[in-house]
Amino acid sequence: MLSIDEIKQLIELIDESTLDEFELETKDSKILLKKNKTVVTQAVQEAAVIAQAPIQAAVAPVQAAAPQAEASAAEDANLEVITSPMVGTFYASASPEDANFVSVGSKVSTQSVVCIVEAMKLFNEITADIDGEIAEVLVSSGELVEFGQPLFKVRKK
Repeated sequence: MLSIDEIKQLIELIDESTLDEFELETKDSKILLKKNKTVVTQAVQEAAVIAQAPIQAAVAPVQAAAPQAEASAAEDANLEVITSPMVGTFYASASPEDANFVSVGSKVSTQSVVCIVEAMKLFNEITADIDGEIAEVLVSSGELVEFGQPLFKVRKK
């Protein structure tokens, strides 16, 4: 049985390769990964992994989140989108007890940490890279995010 971390590694390897489709079938699980252009998404039934039941994962192109975020940003030229630089788990704070790094209305600068994306047990601080104010938070803490997925909308100063 593959762990979530092993599945994440597979996704990253496929994403970096020239393969368009990858299928792995073992006695107790089956994983099918497909990609379109450079965007890969993952749908894993974590409950099945925890229960050690057969896994069925499907990977399909992101069709809703990125175009909607780009369309919204185009409507308001004053908005910039902060995207995830990697595949991983989004965390809004350093620990569950801590306050979120930012929320709607928070002022940010180019060096402001806005979130953490955990990938393969490495916790990567993501900075705003822009001066402005958080206009919208697009993901929830603990959510899996993809490379290039919009995380925040920032109103430029």
